[in-house]
Amino acid sequence: MREWAHSALETAKTRGATYADVRVLDARYRNLSTKNGKVGTLSESESLGLGVRVIADGAWGFAATDQLAREKIDETAARAVAIARASARVKQKNLALAPEQKIQAVWQTPIEKDPFQVSVDEQIKLLLAADEEMRGVAGLTLAETSMSFTRLAQLFASSLGSEIRQTKVYSGAGIVATSFADNEIQKRSYPNSFGGQHASAGYELVEGLDLKGHARRMAEEAVALHKAEQCPQGRRTIILGSSQLGLQIHESIGHPIELDRVLGMEANFAGTSFLAPADVGRLQYGSSIVNVVADARLEHGPGLGTFGYDDEGVPAQCIDIITEGRFAGFLSSRETAPDIGLRRSGGTMRAESWNRIPLIRMTNVSLLPGTWKLDDLIADSDDGIYFETNRSWSIDDKRYNFQFGTEVGWEIRGGKLGRMLKNPSYSGITTEFWNSCDAICSRAHWTLWGTPNCGKGQPMQTMGTGHGAAPARFRNIQVGVAYAG
Repeated sequence: MREWAHSALETAKTRGATYADVRVLDARYRNLSTKNGKVGTLSESESLGLGVRVIADGAWGFAATDQLAREKIDETAARAVAIARASARVKQKNLALAPEQKIQAVWQTPIEKDPFQVSVDEQIKLLLAADEEMRGVAGLTLAETSMSFTRLAQLFASSLGSEIRQTKVYSGAGIVATSFADNEIQKRSYPNSFGGQHASAGYELVEGLDLKGHARRMAEEAVALHKAEQCPQGRRTIILGSSQLGLQIHESIGHPIELDRVLGMEANFAGTSFLAPADVGRLQYGSSIVNVVADARLEHGPGLGTFGYDDEGVPAQCIDIITEGRFAGFLSSRETAPDIGLRRSGGTMRAESWNRIPLIRMTNVSLLPGTWKLDDLIADSDDGIYFETNRSWSIDDKRYNFQFGTEVGWEIRGGKLGRMLKNPSYSGITTEFWNSCDAICSRAHWTLWGTPNCGKGQPMQTMGTGHGAAPARFRNIQVGVAYAG
């Protein structure tokens, strides 16, 4: 890897690049799934390649290859410089990067059990056991289970003299129980929808989820939803469960704070943003108890946004996003940081693969925990609704007006969770919604959720992000019925 990277750097500099960096990435993936007692997916793949990013004549150029002979690497570096010079012909201004230090480092995800050392037979056996447990419930139509594992071994080298080796391991698993009846589809997912829980962790994550132990309950709830009452409509007090709140953070905080969207440099798949640089320190984004950080450091937790260094060689950091309700900062890169007066990049640039250019991406954008016990919060929220596990989401391209639906709701009566409610939804305006937050549960109820499928860019890149949250209460929220028949 090192020889390949330094060859590309030398060629780029010889061809006139004023800055260059190279990422050599060796990736391995494994995906497994079952459906109604049969294996649905069983795939394993590898990818090895190199991407070269340069500045020449004040503009970016990028090229990549998986042909790693010396002459092909040199051709790729030369092509990156040629692309930069072509781009410079239509540039509006010369690129200026925030300064960064030379770094020599090695970093790896701490894991207890390498998922690629666990046999496929053992992994499929675990999934089929959960699948069978779900199918034992009368009225269930479809039982689905899945696991996914990724190992990324990367060398980053730059013309600054940096040389950083990172090995990142991601694991994830989940189950879905679906019931069809009377022209209606109801489902329950564990531990979360859209693939379950994902983290920077080894196979110990999967073992700790106890998929089989939760399978029957998910199936029973999916079937029971057909007989549940529709969610009432009107303005209500609501409590969002931890995983649903994680997605709320992702859509209504995470995306609008990406500085490339704010500056109009990127709009694919998630739109732009309602925020402006002048909002820092001025906008009351939420109530005084709302504190949000973007934290890529290992001490924040094993999120999908946890790493040692980003793909520009910038160390992982904790960035204040919302402090006591006041908007405090954006996700930035070496290029965008100077545009809003920052001295240093926030270290948020990541690329999906060796053949994609790095983009500003969410790290672990998390709502810091409060002080409430969940039972006490429910007891204090009579006539409210508890929303659990996302089913759908919709938000405008400025990330301001939204509607979310969850798999299930629970009516709160007499200080306890009461009857099940089906097809629940809620809607709002981002800043009004976060300003209505008046209670957040404590660290004991806080989970760092993994979102493995965040899309951005053109061509699209899929990236994993993390979102820590504990259940929280919001007052006077419009609720209603999604999927009403």
